[in-house]
Amino acid sequence: MDPLLIGLLVAVATMIVLATGIPVAFGLGLVSVVFLVAFEGLNSLGIVAETFFGGVAEFSLVSIPMFIVMGAAVASSPAGKDLFEAFDRWLHRVPGGLIVANLGACSIFAALSGSSPATCAAIGKMGIPEMRKRGYPDGLATGAIAAGGTLGILIPPSITMIVYGISTETSIGRLFLAGVLPGMMLTALFMAWSLYVAWRHGYKFHDPLKRFSIKERLEVLPRVLPFLLLIVGILFVLYGGVATPSEAAGVGALFCLVLVAVIYRVWQPRRIWSIISDSMKESVMILMIIAASALFSYMMSLLFVTQSVAGFIAAMEVNRWVLMAIINVFLLVAGCFLPPVAVILMTAPILLPIIQQAGFDPYWFAVILTINMEIGLITPPVGLNLFVINGIAPDISLQTILKGALPFMLCMVLGIVLLCFFPQIATWLPVAVMGRAL
Repeated sequence: MDPLLIGLLVAVATMIVLATGIPVAFGLGLVSVVFLVAFEGLNSLGIVAETFFGGVAEFSLVSIPMFIVMGAAVASSPAGKDLFEAFDRWLHRVPGGLIVANLGACSIFAALSGSSPATCAAIGKMGIPEMRKRGYPDGLATGAIAAGGTLGILIPPSITMIVYGISTETSIGRLFLAGVLPGMMLTALFMAWSLYVAWRHGYKFHDPLKRFSIKERLEVLPRVLPFLLLIVGILFVLYGGVATPSEAAGVGALFCLVLVAVIYRVWQPRRIWSIISDSMKESVMILMIIAASALFSYMMSLLFVTQSVAGFIAAMEVNRWVLMAIINVFLLVAGCFLPPVAVILMTAPILLPIIQQAGFDPYWFAVILTINMEIGLITPPVGLNLFVINGIAPDISLQTILKGALPFMLCMVLGIVLLCFFPQIATWLPVAVMGRAL
């Protein structure tokens, strides 16, 4: 049978299986085993266990559970509340300052936790009620938090960047650096839109009778600054050549646990066990997806589907920017149905040779891919962040939340366009810090 036809059958079967609600890891594993047996016979089952284990038998994967522990420790503490308070007190009198404060808190909390849903939950629980109380429209308040939460998979340390680096054999340190300026750019675009809305409608969005003294503005900083220094420290040891990503993640997780214990007195065994338990569940879920994706990739390669698809796309006689537009649409659609980790593991090994042959930088493409995944987090039918926000504010309909998030989706599309015109936004910092990739 023609490999492209097999690929089409695999795509249809995968969508049908995942549409049943089965966990992604088990769905990918099931499809892989069925097609291996169907086309290669029962003898092919002998390689399944080895391939599945080989998918997670890499030292660099140790960084994933460590960064998850770091994020869980932050999420279990009032760090999000303090970040929100710090920004609110300093930006209180800026028109639209509260929504800017929420977005700023989202960007920093996202860097600490690396989790979009955790960022939405932590910042949204304080930010959404406060914004509604001060007169913000429900759509704008919820849409801003939903969009701000997506920054967790772009701003380093990012688990999705680690997964991309492992699946494409690219430098994780360079990937982290490539996400810094685009992450700041998206944050600035979100803030600019929020301020425009405030100006356009004449909203002041602050209580003229409420003022914060310098003492009140400074008193919250000692609880926030240690976490900011932790992020800077992790990035320094990574890019200074002091430690590998796995080592930096381990030290970061330890220091994060110490900080939440000292600053927020989270030292009770029950609470520490809750952090470790939650981290273990999320880590196992991600590692299972990685292992199943390795088996899925092996099946696709063995049946010559990967090579045929790559050859077919490469043979398309179209301008490279048309090719990139097609890839963007494909990633956007995939991100609407599958979690970012699954999309990256399934598509990056196929797409990387194509985009390199077209003359695109692989680190730049990693940022483009990640922003597409961010859009998927606030786009139906899955739209994980939308459901998290709806859980925080159940009296606000999903339609209202989606409508409020739409302008921020367009900001992300604008971000992709800007990256296409100015790829240096993603490529300059890695080259400046680490030199040109060989």
